[in-house]
Amino acid sequence: VQLQASGGGLVQAGGSLRLSCAASGSIFGLDLMGWYRQAPGKQRELVATITNGGTTTYADSVKGRFFISTNNAKNTVYLQMNSLKPEDTAVYHCYARTNIRWALNDYWGQGTQVTVSS
Repeated sequence: VQLQASGGGLVQAGGSLRLSCAASGSIFGLDLMGWYRQAPGKQRELVATITNGGTTTYADSVKGRFFISTNNAKNTVYLQMNSLKPEDTAVYHCYARTNIRWALNDYWGQGTQVTVSS
């Protein structure tokens, strides 16, 4: 599975950005996609995930501001980020998981930088 992310950039606090991540290759069994982020000097943390059934999970710090969704084919995941704060500044990494007969495999895309200025 290859993941191609796009949509990062520089935005002022209070602004919005939309990240996209397209999965390609051997995507049979793709059952979970999402986003993690890593700020300088910090560990990578979960931002949001969505199952192929549409169940979503959000970090408490982004609830009500960020919204995760997928396209109809369930092979592209989006992260709509609103009311951005300087503490949202990080490299955002796209994530996907395949589940084939309970054999789980994780995949990561290249990071995309999100910078929120105050």
